[in-house]
Order: sequence, then C-alpha cells, then structure tokens
Amino acid sequence: MKYKLTIGLEIHAQLKTETKMFCRSANDPEEKRANTNTCPICLGHPGTLPTINKVAVRHVLQTGLAIGGEIADFTEFDRKNYFYPDLPKGYQISQYKHPLVSGGSLSGVAITRIHLEEDTARSVHDAESGASLIDFNRAGVPLMELVTEPVIETAAAAGNFARELQLLLRYLGVSEANMEKGQMRVEANISVAAKGASSFGTKVEVKNLNSFRSVERAIAYELKRQSELLDDGGKVVQETRGWDEARGVTYGQREKESAHDYRYFPEPDLPKLKISEIPDFQNLELPELPWQKRKRLSQLNFLQTQDVEQLVGNIELSRLFDQIESIFGVRDSSELMKIATNFILNDIVGQKKKDPVWPIPQAVFLAEIVHKYKEGVMAAPQAKQALVSGQMVDTVDESSLPELVQQVINDNPKVAEDYRGGKATALQFLIGQGMKLSRGAANPQILETIFKKKL
Repeated sequence: MKYKLTIGLEIHAQLKTETKMFCRSANDPEEKRANTNTCPICLGHPGTLPTINKVAVRHVLQTGLAIGGEIADFTEFDRKNYFYPDLPKGYQISQYKHPLVSGGSLSGVAITRIHLEEDTARSVHDAESGASLIDFNRAGVPLMELVTEPVIETAAAAGNFARELQLLLRYLGVSEANMEKGQMRVEANISVAAKGASSFGTKVEVKNLNSFRSVERAIAYELKRQSELLDDGGKVVQETRGWDEARGVTYGQREKESAHDYRYFPEPDLPKLKISEIPDFQNLELPELPWQKRKRLSQLNFLQTQDVEQLVGNIELSRLFDQIESIFGVRDSSELMKIATNFILNDIVGQKKKDPVWPIPQAVFLAEIVHKYKEGVMAAPQAKQALVSGQMVDTVDESSLPELVQQVINDNPKVAEDYRGGKATALQFLIGQGMKLSRGAANPQILETIFKKKL
C-alpha cells in the first residue's frame, strides 16, 4: 500500500435524561407518535427562553472524567447558524470555543473535545407520495459530541473505538447509545496521502453511519476510492458524503463547511457556566469502567479471555455477574462462581439468542439454582428448564431413588441383563426410563450411580 490512511471520528450520542436539553418536553426515544413531545421552546417559537438541563451537563462531565479529559471551569453555549428543514429555529445551540471537556483518550486514541448541544428534528420521507414530513420529537434532545484527533489509521481501529465508546456510555448510564435507533451516530473524517508525506490528504467526511459495520465498510470504500482517484492523477474534493448501505458506496452530498460558515456567536439567552461554583457538578463519582472490569475479571482463573470479553461487552450479563459475585463472594466460592458463569455464558446467552426479549433471571434465583445443582438436587436439564421458565422445577427425594431404580430394572429385565453382559449403552436407556418415571425431577448422575450399584 503506497498511501497512508488517516481517520478522525465525530460521534454523537443522545443522553439519557427525563427532559430535553433546554425545555421540559419529555426525552423519550421510544415515542412513536410524531410531534408528541414538543413545546414552544423546542419548536423555536419567538419569545421563548431556553434553560440548561443540569443532568445532561453532569453526564458529559462524567464522560470527561472517565477518559481522563480536562474539565473546563468556564464554559458557555453558542449558536451554530445554518438552515436545514429539520432545524426548527434556523440555528442549533451548541458549544464552540469553550467545550465542557478537552483532551483525554480512549483505547489509545487521543480525544480533542467533548461538548454538549441539542439534537435536530427528524425528516421522514414517504416514498409513495414523494412528500417529506418533519417529526419534532427529537428536536432539542441532549446530544453529546465527542471528537477524536486524526490519529486512527485503520477501519478496524475506528470500529473498535466506536464500540468501546458505546460500552463506556452504557457503563456510565449516560446513554443507551443504540446505533440502530439513532441514539449514537458516527461521522468519519477520512484522508488519504502518499506514504511519507508531511501533511494529511484532503479531508472527506462521511456522515451518519449507524452501525459499526457501516463505519468500517465506509472507511474501506473511501480508502479505495481516494487511492484510485490519486492513482489516476485526480484530486480529492473536500466534501461531505453519505453512505449507501445497500450498494456499499459513499456518494457526494455537499461541499464541506468550515467553522466560519456557521457564524458562531455566544448564545445570548443562556448564562455562562462556572463549573466550580455549581454544587451539582462537584464530587462526581464513576462506576467500574469497562477496561477496569476487563483487568479485574482477567485475574479470575475460571474465566478465559473470550469469557471476559463476553461478560464485559454485554451490560445485562455484566450486571448479573456482579450481583452473583456479591452473593457468593468470588474468593470463598469459586466453584459456585464457575457453575454460575457457565449458566450465564451458555444457557442464558443461548436463550437470549433464541428470544431477544426474554428477561434474564434475577441473581437470587440463579444463585438458588446454582446451589441446587452443586448439591446434586437438580440436574443440568432441570436447571436449564428453571432458568428459561423462571420457575423452580420440582425435585425428588433422593431416598426414594433406589426404589425407583428397582422398579425400572423390574420393568426392563432384558435391558438390565444386557448391561450385566457388558452392553454399556443399555445403562443410558435405563437412566432415561428413570428420568421418565421421575418426570424429569431426578438427577441423572445420581441415578447412574444407583443403577451401577444394583446391577
């Protein structure tokens, strides 16, 4: 490869708050009825005054602390002026010169800044009529924007960074960051230059990539497109491009704007903020972060690397593991934790794949199943049945099993003689009959032991 690829990412994430960024309208991403969560403020009516959502500011500050960024003491909001049909005021309240967070890093990638702004409305295009409609439910939703330095060199590294950011936001509880629902959107700034060149190539921005796969495919496509253009003696144009997922290509949308095109100026209707003087922004606490959890779990001898990644990468599984760990105490009950982890990573994950809306069991319920399984009261099929159904299955009194085994032998004398004669597979038939007679409540391992003694 004679060209060097350089990537910088701009990632927007809708923040989890009860209300929108500058008004009291509900912030409900699940609302399907268009134009339900609106008010004169987020619709941009003349004479209305915005107010700052303190929870949204706190979320950004927590994210900044997590990545080791510098938290600004003085910050302010600015008006970013541009026209678009889904921008009700004709400008967006954002941050320009004084972002909440500067610097920091994540997954070895240097961060430029994190700032806070409001989201736009959503355009809905009706293919049948050709009409375009606007849903203002999303207008004014708190939106965090994170900008990286142009230091990413491969499409895979860009995808991995976005995945780690999504994980961090979920661990912090500041955003669901669901890309399919538009709660996290990635824009990739891509440039290609000859290897050894002292400067970057011309920057092309690919907007609104809504999956990690799309991020990686769009970057790979741009590397190929720009390289071929340079090979043919052409010039790369600085522009904004879209991504066609079905065709796997980018397409031109408009020439890339510069900062002066937006005519930024301080938002006159909002106060300046001095973070150190606001009690709500002091003594912010962080939970265990993804990379901290990886390190801790990797020290447990019953977890493989892939197990650790699976637990860390799924917030539901991660919380369940933590709760089970607090019930058992990992140091004193490692055998119990091994059994619980096996149920989590195999049976619970397997059921979730079959039925994505299936609710995972409570930790106390899983702990009860683990205890019964370890004590031999409950066999693996029963345990799985209980996990899936959410109800504890009946078990049998072990003292009654010898009588049950004798009955199976009496009912199947030829099979019993086959086993005595050396036919090992006959034993499995007898155990199966025992399980049938106990209606699945007996432990097959205990049945096997009793059959062997009697025969």
